[in-house]
Amino acid sequence: MAADYTAVRRLGGQIAKRMAEQNDLEGAKSLQNLLRKRGVPLQASGYAEALPRDAGSRLPLIEEGQWPTTPIMLGGDAGRTISQFIEDAQHIGLLAEKGVSARLGLLLYGPPGTGKTLLAGHIAASLRRPLYVARLDSLISSRLGETAKNIRGIFEFVPSRNAVLFLDEMDAIAKLRDDRHELGELKRVVNTVLQGLDSLTDDVVTVGATNHPHLLDPAIWRRFPYKVELNLPDEDVRASMWEHFLFLGDDGRKDDGRLLARVSDGLNGADIENIALAARRRAILSNQDSSLAHILLAVGASRSGNPRLLDNRELDTADKKTLTRLLHDKGGISQSDIAKIVGVSRQMVHRYLKETLDG
Repeated sequence: MAADYTAVRRLGGQIAKRMAEQNDLEGAKSLQNLLRKRGVPLQASGYAEALPRDAGSRLPLIEEGQWPTTPIMLGGDAGRTISQFIEDAQHIGLLAEKGVSARLGLLLYGPPGTGKTLLAGHIAASLRRPLYVARLDSLISSRLGETAKNIRGIFEFVPSRNAVLFLDEMDAIAKLRDDRHELGELKRVVNTVLQGLDSLTDDVVTVGATNHPHLLDPAIWRRFPYKVELNLPDEDVRASMWEHFLFLGDDGRKDDGRLLARVSDGLNGADIENIALAARRRAILSNQDSSLAHILLAVGASRSGNPRLLDNRELDTADKKTLTRLLHDKGGISQSDIAKIVGVSRQMVHRYLKETLDG
């Protein structure tokens, strides 16, 4: 009623998250799509959020992200560090009162598709704070003198918002200052980033992300007390992903999820999600279930960052041979089980494998 679009998005995000938790994924996504319309009716009533903008292009330097409806699946040290980070951020007032407050900076690094952006959104949702996303590669102005000004604008904007600041693509700017190939201006930009991080008060939550950690200046590393390397998912996490994205939590498909987890070794979380959603789309549009054989073939042909989406065409002999070898090498199942999945006799499975060995 007050035309406060930020509050509308925040509350709408909370509702969408709850809908997703209750397995109403379509409803959650529909609500998120409505929220992404940027509040045109509210702007018509005189309200518009004053985001910092590039002086030349007039494009926003920062955008308000949405709390995600897709779950994040972490294990091991990464999961423990994230839990500790969230707990510390939730009790920053108590820690400050006791004189042990710490800078709430978390650096996420690892290959693309491992969930860095998704994780930043979940941290904001856990803390019930808005998420502001600054992609540092987009802050670089063609007029080099404007780049440092853009960065300062980001760090001046966020502290009063009680938000999570997500600095994506940090390697775009925060490169090694002694790199002889960098212009002097970009070296000064690194110092602007450092000064901006130092200017933040202890209650500001900052999450940085990079796919190329080796490019970051050591001084940048020191500004983030919490560091998490997000690697490709292990077998247990892959199994959970297949169960969630493909089988929608059906306990009767756990064995299939585990088989897919073994075969998809080397794929990232985004690859698994894309293949699973493609399989569900084909099933809906063809009005028939996608066979496990087709999904396994798509997985076997995929590479990290380049998933192969499946179709429902009939398997030919070459497909069956490829699938047999894949299940034998990676599936860890018997020839009888391979025969059931491929749709051939056990003797034919033996023949396919013998041809491979003879070849």
